[in-house]
Amino acid sequence: MKTKLTKLLQLIISGFKLFEPVVLLALMVFIFMVMGFTEVADDVMEGDTHGIDTALLMMLRDGNDSQNAWGPPWVEEMMRDVSGMGGILILSFVSIGAAAYLFMRKKIGQGVYLLGTVAVGTLLSNILKAGFDRPRPDLVPHGSYTFTGSFPSGHSMMAAIVYLSVGVLLARAHDNIKLKIYFIALSVILTVAIGISRVYLGVHWPSDVLAGWMAGCAFALTFYMLEWAWMSRTRLLSFWKTSRG
Repeated sequence: MKTKLTKLLQLIISGFKLFEPVVLLALMVFIFMVMGFTEVADDVMEGDTHGIDTALLMMLRDGNDSQNAWGPPWVEEMMRDVSGMGGILILSFVSIGAAAYLFMRKKIGQGVYLLGTVAVGTLLSNILKAGFDRPRPDLVPHGSYTFTGSFPSGHSMMAAIVYLSVGVLLARAHDNIKLKIYFIALSVILTVAIGISRVYLGVHWPSDVLAGWMAGCAFALTFYMLEWAWMSRTRLLSFWKTSRG
């Protein structure tokens, strides 16, 4: 009995050593994001977010005239530019450019992983929008053209998928910890700014954006962990054989 417990303990310790700390952190964040998205989606479908959605949306409007966005005209124009960074054209340029860079560095697997992440993420975003079919905000004029449902925010979701994935790949390509922090921080800032711009332009409820961030982050983490598992498949297979023995 003692021998079996010792062997089990050694197996557990080996399992923790096998998984890099960043992978375990990614797994925990993934679980949190999935639970968060599920909770927000449930509240949205029940109408529980309408009050706070309306309050936050109106905070970004002119106090004297809610039909106008807060700030001078150049702020609204700047927000359109920020929003554009989460559009399909810009994200396609970024994704293809980043993948081409990886291909030129002979990192074929990572390039394919990035393109696959973006392609499947785009499909998932459209499926979620069609499934929830939430109407766009009708309280204020839209500062941008819209063609699909409101929930979740496609710009926020795809920005999280693309910029976070690119940020992680660039961070992993450098050993300097300051560069790693820079790439990750920049990708997070871009993702957050794009989401805020969608609410500012009146084309999304805040809960749409929050759900988009969560779904995008969870999806990017899913592909990150799958890519890590593929790169570590030899060690994982060895561990699996040991655990069965």
